[in-house]
Amino acid sequence: MDDQTKKMRRDYLRYLKLQRSMSANTVEAYGRDLDKLLVFLQQSGKAPIEVELADLQDFAAGLHDIGIGPRSQCRILSGVRSFFRFLVIDGYRDTDPTELLESPVLGEHLPEFLTPQEVDRLEDSIDLSKPEGHRNRAIIEVLFSCGLRVSELVNLKFSQVFIDERFLRIMGKGSKERLVPISERALQEISNYMSWRDSLKIKPGEEDYVFLNRRGAHLTRTMILIMLKEQADVAGIHKTISPHTLRHSFATALLEGGADLRVIQALLGHESIGTTEIYTHLSMQTLREEVLLHHPRNIK
Repeated sequence: MDDQTKKMRRDYLRYLKLQRSMSANTVEAYGRDLDKLLVFLQQSGKAPIEVELADLQDFAAGLHDIGIGPRSQCRILSGVRSFFRFLVIDGYRDTDPTELLESPVLGEHLPEFLTPQEVDRLEDSIDLSKPEGHRNRAIIEVLFSCGLRVSELVNLKFSQVFIDERFLRIMGKGSKERLVPISERALQEISNYMSWRDSLKIKPGEEDYVFLNRRGAHLTRTMILIMLKEQADVAGIHKTISPHTLRHSFATALLEGGADLRVIQALLGHESIGTTEIYTHLSMQTLREEVLLHHPRNIK
């Protein structure tokens, strides 16, 4: 990789971090995807400022040829588009060769979700005589009631919980803050968990975290995932369960209750309404039944 390309790469990753407010992990992921393109260009004898659409089409075809799946191809090509937009913004190029670059067509992917009744089954299956019982019940209720990302849950602090106003102040992706209402039931579950939490020997620096393990340290995402999978087995729920399942269930319950998609977008902290739209999984059969049932032309 020549010095100019190294500088472009360095400047681009700095731009993602400082201008786009991306996390270190996200910036690193973008860098890995970009390196796939830069290796391809190096082998082709082309510099980024010389790239044309045909070069990128060859690169995209190569991703398919080496067995990279359509979803991963889309992610990589999205990063490629972002890189070339940056090169135009920063004056390295006058034109963006990715404007007509197509991504593979993806089939609709509908994540699993739980109905409110299944969430109740999950919570009711918890053995509250165990030390972590009330904590685990509170975790499930907060995930379902507030639609938090698992990273937001494990980092939730008491300084972010406003009990009287009944909302959480959440710092989401890209350091973007949002306010999320929290239900009376979720607050009650947290209150029920507090007696066990107060008995713990809390590690220095961990005092403000809401959810702790037996050693008095805040939880990890892996701990939450394992707990949910084990609890789903106990509850007899035969679905692929993860913390994201409860976030999706939160959005689904709101949507089916009549909430506006823009409201759901704000509560989930999605930058784009397009991201929120994946949560709208009402089947065509359901839609057809609703039309047959409620449209005046079908009412006899």
